[in-house]
Amino acid sequence: MSVVTVKDVQEKLFVELIAGEAGIGRQIHTSDISRPGLEMAGYFKFYLSERVQLLGKTELSFFAELEESERLDRMRRLCSSNTPAIIVAHGMEVPVELVTAAEETGISVLKTDIPTTRFSGMLTNYLGGRLAPMTAVHGVLVDIYGIGVLITGKSGVGKSETALELVKRGHRLVADDLVEIRQVAKNVLIGNAPKLLEHMLEIRGVGIVDMMTLFGASAVKSDKRILIVVDLEVWDPDKVYDRLGIDEEKMKIMDSELTKLTVPVRPGRNLSVIIEVAAMDYRMKKLGINAAEEFSKKLDVVISQSSNQPAGEGNDY
Repeated sequence: MSVVTVKDVQEKLFVELIAGEAGIGRQIHTSDISRPGLEMAGYFKFYLSERVQLLGKTELSFFAELEESERLDRMRRLCSSNTPAIIVAHGMEVPVELVTAAEETGISVLKTDIPTTRFSGMLTNYLGGRLAPMTAVHGVLVDIYGIGVLITGKSGVGKSETALELVKRGHRLVADDLVEIRQVAKNVLIGNAPKLLEHMLEIRGVGIVDMMTLFGASAVKSDKRILIVVDLEVWDPDKVYDRLGIDEEKMKIMDSELTKLTVPVRPGRNLSVIIEVAAMDYRMKKLGINAAEEFSKKLDVVISQSSNQPAGEGNDY
């Protein structure tokens, strides 16, 4: 799981730091957001202090009606030792009592002009993506016609070279060598490159190349949802490979299952075109057009007609 700090939220969502600069490095461990309405009324029995606290127009309008003696107490209790940060939304004025309590406890107070509900959704989505369960897979992730294709296989089988050819054909590289994968929901996996390897591709005999420098910004992408896995393996003459594509193989990553295709590698096979076609075929299947199933049905009809035809009929010789 990644580490998310208050500073990350400030930079990503463009919120303004008002007070508590000492707490800008605090870590956020949950994507859940709390809107402390009951706490403004003084009820802290079930206060979820480990969450980012979001104050909007409703909470601060009620707070403004409190007695002056109660205001500082409420904000001091709101700024607990394990509260990551407090964000004031909807362009509301930050109460002086909150600034005082935040400076005392080292809790960052941030402000945004975005309406509270919309900002809550933005923050939840951002934290949900960053704090999702994560694993790492050796392979290459490429965006082909909007389909995230994870290319796997043993070292030296040609994954990076295939990715290079795909980029030359107009597709986009997401990650090479190591793909960080986050499960943001059931069967929803988002892949990206580690920061150190972003935009980089390793070609044996050439070395590390920067794809964004060579091919431009349109040749790379920061992250992509993975929809299919293409596993490259050296051609085994004794192995029977799927020729129709009716039986769908699956690959499990964390708690999610992805469609997996095994593509044998041998001289003369254009892997980039094969993978490109695999991505297009996957899209067509999602649109309800399955060429393998249609062929199978037609074949069944032909076999049925042949078996029902009387002996000798249909033979012109």
